[in-house]
Amino acid sequence: MADTGNKDSVTKVPMIYVCGECHKEIEIKPRDPIRCRECGYRIMYKKRTKRWVVFDAR
Repeated sequence: MADTGNKDSVTKVPMIYVCGECHKEIEIKPRDPIRCRECGYRIMYKKRTKRWVVFDAR
């Protein structure tokens, strides 16, 4: 099997999180510490996606 994908070609986009204390939006990259840059609080919430999420409940 030939490996057509390169691991370096995958871009590491920062995720947007919301601080649990000051409610500021913070961009955090994969290797960044989980800490608010404004107040230093360590509890961050992932922002809700705008994409529709549908569950099939039975």
